Amino acid sequence: MNVVCLQVFVSEASRHHGELTYEWLLDAAQKLGVSGGSAFRSIAGFGRHSRHDAGFFELAGDLPVVVEFFVEAAMADQLLQAFAEAGLKLVYARLPAEIGITA
Repeated sequence: MNVVCLQVFVSEASRHHGELTYEWLLDAAQKLGVSGGSAFRSIAGFGRHSRHDAGFFELAGDLPVVVEFFVEAAMADQLLQAFAEAGLKLVYARLPAEIGITA
């Protein structure tokens, strides 16, 4: 089945309406009928603002989290629209993907 992989990048400690942003994204996707999603915490990363490593205790909560969904293109559009309407400004990647089950 051909779908898209929608990856959304947030800071581990960022919040939206009092809830961790990655949890809010997962909850919003579930409410829209997405059958599954995952959040992955990075051990290191860098972006336009700085570099982050899990080895420094003072950076706890500042590491990148990738929230990932494998969905049809129309659902990816719906998710991005819902995130924008909620007032979130998010960095995302939308990649072509194939999903299936091994025999």
